[in-house]
Amino acid sequence: MKTYKESAILLERAKKVLASGVSSEFRKYNHPHALFYTHGTGSRIYDVDGNEYLDFTLSQGPLILGHSHPEVLKAVREYSEKGQLFAGQHIQEIELAEKINELIPSAELMRFCLDGSEAVQTAFRVARAKTGRKKFLRFEGHYHGWMDNVCWGISTPSADALGSRENPNVFPWTKGLPEGVENEFIILPWNDLELVRKTVSERFEEIAAIITEPVMCNNGCIEPRAGFLQGLREICTEFGIALIFDEVITGFRLSLGGAQQYFGITPDLSIFAKAIASGYAISAIVGKNEWMHLIEDATVIHAGTMNANNPTVAAALATISVLEKEKPHERMFALGKKLMEGLKKAASETGHSLRVEGPGPMFAISFSDLGKTYEYRDTLSADKGKLGKFIAGMHDEGVRVIGRGLWYISAAHTEDDIDQAIVTSRKVLENIK
Repeated sequence: MKTYKESAILLERAKKVLASGVSSEFRKYNHPHALFYTHGTGSRIYDVDGNEYLDFTLSQGPLILGHSHPEVLKAVREYSEKGQLFAGQHIQEIELAEKINELIPSAELMRFCLDGSEAVQTAFRVARAKTGRKKFLRFEGHYHGWMDNVCWGISTPSADALGSRENPNVFPWTKGLPEGVENEFIILPWNDLELVRKTVSERFEEIAAIITEPVMCNNGCIEPRAGFLQGLREICTEFGIALIFDEVITGFRLSLGGAQQYFGITPDLSIFAKAIASGYAISAIVGKNEWMHLIEDATVIHAGTMNANNPTVAAALATISVLEKEKPHERMFALGKKLMEGLKKAASETGHSLRVEGPGPMFAISFSDLGKTYEYRDTLSADKGKLGKFIAGMHDEGVRVIGRGLWYISAAHTEDDIDQAIVTSRKVLENIK
């Protein structure tokens, strides 16, 4: 059994100077408390107590090549030696933009930012400026960052509290939001194309954009119904609305061209982050010329002192180079599917109803008798208490999984890693009542 004594001591020290001892809210909810790590290599991460974990969190998704990929670290080190930040342009920034332009269908023009939350807000600003409309339409359970106007619709006191599908109730994720910010958006259940069409046809004069995760990764890992994304594309084209794909998770993970290449649907604007640079802080808003020209001609202002700094750009170029060279996506899909089937079998043989959903490179588990989910409301029937016991049990046995049941596969994972995770899951499931 693992012990976490040194992490506990450090956490008490950290609480004296860091609010809750952490720098991101999600880190508070590790098991058995926020932990402190020393290093990571490939598919493994190690904490200050000397515990080793087979890692399927991948730092909440960014580490598509696994921990400490040598080519990424080498590129960052060498380019950083030329300078950290110039308050001006540099050669690798152009090279990265050219590469993204080559790979991503919608990326005719782009700007680099530091994180997904910032890039999402830039996309909203562009959409409002071009259309002259004020609202964006979004979906229950989709996460688009933690800024005020998207800090809604990702939690609820109960399924019943959400109210009608046509006019859902929304609840703030946090206190401290300004009055009236909820009037910036319209929210609907996901995967219901007819409801989207009805709402847009009645209210299109208000709507500047529709934003969606192409795969609903942050609550479950729910794939779009057949024709849903294409339907959104058609609706947005018909009514002059920006279609925004939030590809913070799906970007570079489903394919080098993101979910838009994987599904064959080209949005007007997209957000990329996480896997683009193996954990270095960079994001991008990319889009078609007809939308992005508003940034180009300074109709819409986008700025940031730290944007496209040398280390992050070098990390992104190196990450993409490795992905192009090694072509790991087919193997990541196969490993993910094997793990998904192994978890299902282990659950069935130990008497548990485990729902396992997602495309493979990322997927989610939940304890539920509901066979298939299509939207956020479907996820609310799951047994969160049992999931918590499972995640804690896996962690104590040396397999690290995100607390809400989301798993990521990296290019560094092996067949042996998958086998270990399946064997461990069965052991843990046998001890859960």
